[in-house]
Amino acid sequence: MDRTVNYNFKIFNDSQTLSKEFCSKSVNEINSLIEEKTKINIAISGGNTPKLIFQEIVSSYKTKINWKKINLFWVDERCVPPDDVESNYGMTKKYLLDPIQIPSENIFRIKGENNTVEEAKRYSGVILGNLAEVNNLPQFDIILLGLGEDGHTASIFPNQMELLKSDKICEVAVHPESKRKRITLTGRVINNSKKIYFLVSGKNKSSVVSKILNQNEDYLKLPGAHIKPVDGELTWFLDREAALEISNKN
Repeated sequence: MDRTVNYNFKIFNDSQTLSKEFCSKSVNEINSLIEEKTKINIAISGGNTPKLIFQEIVSSYKTKINWKKINLFWVDERCVPPDDVESNYGMTKKYLLDPIQIPSENIFRIKGENNTVEEAKRYSGVILGNLAEVNNLPQFDIILLGLGEDGHTASIFPNQMELLKSDKICEVAVHPESKRKRITLTGRVINNSKKIYFLVSGKNKSSVVSKILNQNEDYLKLPGAHIKPVDGELTWFLDREAALEISNKN
């Protein structure tokens, strides 16, 4: 993953404005894709910023998207039941899925309550069965990513960099502190996507954002620095606090 990458970054005053602008852009993109394709395959993340985005979609766009043409997948999931407060699926269900009219057969959740190894295999099969292959890998149309203070993205942590280059579609990851298991898309699948969006807000993320975007210090030890689409597009959506330490903000 040492290829160069072109990316854009956009900075907004606060996380609410970030959410509104992202939704405006992404809904236009989705509706354009819907005119071209039978189904659009999107993988989403958990976290506070996606929660704001889901709320904005429900508030302003829930009747402006043909949800029958959207297949929803997850970038990663904690190995907990779907009704657990830490479940990415559970958060999405509450803030996005319950209020919109999306067919249940279009929702492909990671079953965090299942045996982790078997679930990683099962979910890999689900992805392969629904996505077209490009570059000998399944290709998502859109992936939404977050970024941890330690530089992790999806559930690829700095002590598990091998997941960036794994030949598998999904892998079992382990949180370095809590030791709780997770299931995650691997780096090669993420990087095979057509459009990748990092959605990052908060002053607590400013240092790691700076390391990656300014390519400072040991930034290559951070998983987020290795998100480099093969031939897709990468865009960072940042609020002002997350972007505090970026050198070039033009």
